[in-house]
Amino acid sequence: MELGAFSVSLNVKDIHQSKAFYEDLGFQVFGGDIAQNWLIMKNEDSIIGLFQGMFEKNILTFNPGWNQNAESLDQFTDIRELQKELKAKGIKMITEADESTEGPASFIVEDPDGNPILVDQHR
Repeated sequence: MELGAFSVSLNVKDIHQSKAFYEDLGFQVFGGDIAQNWLIMKNEDSIIGLFQGMFEKNILTFNPGWNQNAESLDQFTDIRELQKELKAKGIKMITEADESTEGPASFIVEDPDGNPILVDQHR
């Protein structure tokens, strides 16, 4: 199962403090908008998202169709196919992608410990 680029989306209390901390660890801003309280930061192939006031828990995030540089892949497994595979395995969907559509979509599952996993296709 190919899930695409991986990142950790962190629920932060103060995005400016978090940005400075992760810069000290060698991360650089890769995307986002600090004025909207979200940033994507990168250190080599490691990606973290900093999100202030957008969700309750930290989230594991996968992006089908992208590599670790947010570049489009020529071939990838569409999110709707991933969703069908997971549902066939009995994995409960918290939110679902509309299987009658094409293009960008997302779904959320939780691991056995309640950690949310977002699969978010942007293309």
